Amino acid sequence: MNKFEEAILVTKPIIPSLKDLNPILEDIFAKKWVTNHGEKHNLFENRLKEILKVKNVSVFNNGTIALLTALKALDLPLGSEVITTPFTFAATPHAISWNNLNPVFCDIEPNTMTIDPSKIEEQITDNTSAILPVHVYGFPCDVDKIDKIAKKHDLKVIYDGAHVFSSEIDGVGIGNFGDITMFSFHATKLFNSIEGGCLSYNNDGLRDKIYNLRNFGIIGEEEVVDIGINGKMNEIQAAIGLLNLDLFEEEKNKRMKVRKSYIENLKDVEGIRIPKAPKNVTLSTQYFPIVIEDNFNISRDELYNRLKEYNVYTRKYFYPICSDFEPYKVLKSSSEDNLPIANDIKNKVLCLPFYGELNKDTVDKICEIIKESNYHD
Repeated sequence: MNKFEEAILVTKPIIPSLKDLNPILEDIFAKKWVTNHGEKHNLFENRLKEILKVKNVSVFNNGTIALLTALKALDLPLGSEVITTPFTFAATPHAISWNNLNPVFCDIEPNTMTIDPSKIEEQITDNTSAILPVHVYGFPCDVDKIDKIAKKHDLKVIYDGAHVFSSEIDGVGIGNFGDITMFSFHATKLFNSIEGGCLSYNNDGLRDKIYNLRNFGIIGEEEVVDIGINGKMNEIQAAIGLLNLDLFEEEKNKRMKVRKSYIENLKDVEGIRIPKAPKNVTLSTQYFPIVIEDNFNISRDELYNRLKEYNVYTRKYFYPICSDFEPYKVLKSSSEDNLPIANDIKNKVLCLPFYGELNKDTVDKICEIIKESNYHD
């Protein structure tokens, strides 16, 4: 089988046409209001509320700053513990640590690879203040079980929703669960503003707090009321976000077709497991992960390298996991005994190329390479 002439990347961003973008840029340049909560910024927040089906939205220059601010806004006691998952991007525990809080890792469940609610309570101590679960690949956490645990122990819940833009559970926007949800608008995401992110929350009392924290803690011209940060989104990011809001549904529909093609090709391949979302969930189509089990002919890493030989670029995501990283591997909760599922999955999961431009012939060929890898050394 011949290699692809052009590289098949793991993802590609949706980008608005210059024809549509130029008039908006001309308007921004003419008004010369390019940042600090401008017209496009405010319009973007309002449109996001409608699309995400949430009560409040605050947009940020990126998702990490948004997550930092979410933790700060909830006034968690300094030095307290926040239970989270090691199966996430480094920004998740970093945001905890930057707030002078202590991450405590909890194992994941094997299908959705989200935090395992049955393991959370054993991590709770007198010093626990919050839970920070992560919706992974578009698969949501078990929000009902997490909510019950949080209420029982009087804990805050902040969701890292970087992978679940527009997802719903039983028709409810996923940003309605917990105290705050963070969404990322990075270029690798289903929906993007090149860089960016937002927080959604139902408590109206958080709006002013988040607004002030996002803008250095400044109110008015002569008063600083909190230790804030510069999290403001500029008008050009907001303009691209507004245009991409008109494109992401079509991209999502195309990805659903790509997803269907992958499933049809790989569903009966011995040694490959395709994780499934609960039936009451509307998928965000963020990634298409497969799990390479022990009875596949070659390892996940060998398959990753073999696909690369054909100019197909996949992603070992998440590998390593956060408990392997230098700042966190010394933690008691990072021990392999505490995280057996996460440490097993990290060596088996592989995200395949997944974006709307992929045609069926390309998907079929990628799957043929995978199938052949299972039958030939």
